[in-house]
Amino acid sequence: MADISGGIHDPDGLDIPTMSAYAREHGSLEGWETGRRITNEGLLELECDILVLAAREDQIHGDNAARLRCRLVAEGANGPTSLDGDANLRERGIPILPDVLTNAGGVTVSYFEWVQDLGRLFWGRDEIRAKLAEKLNDAFDRVWEISHERDLPMRTAALVAGIQDVASALEARGLYP
Repeated sequence: MADISGGIHDPDGLDIPTMSAYAREHGSLEGWETGRRITNEGLLELECDILVLAAREDQIHGDNAARLRCRLVAEGANGPTSLDGDANLRERGIPILPDVLTNAGGVTVSYFEWVQDLGRLFWGRDEIRAKLAEKLNDAFDRVWEISHERDLPMRTAALVAGIQDVASALEARGLYP
């Protein structure tokens, strides 16, 4: 786990809820005493199943992509993998759940807020979460299907799905001058 103060690694596991509470109280994980301090760059290169990139762009690039030891990358930030990094991971057979798909929850909930304002509606937390899960699961399923049907990386499949959605909307509504 890492934040602005650097990373913390413990092969026996980390107590994420306690660490999160500590970071909220202190502004960062600086001073956290359990585990071993590690640079953010070093943290990215630890062996893991899923590497979640949730902080900033260009975390994975041509210089460090070859040293990653993960089975899957999930992009929770905007643009965390450079084009060179993406190509390296693809060559090595490491799938990437692209930011346009995995980082879409906030934009989707903003859309829900807009719909509620227009309709003078109020949805409770459980209803919003259910609607969000439905939308994101549907998006993932469509991207996964395109990826496998056309033998495309998930990032390319996500872009294809988006273009198909826009084309369908234009066809249904017609072009406006």
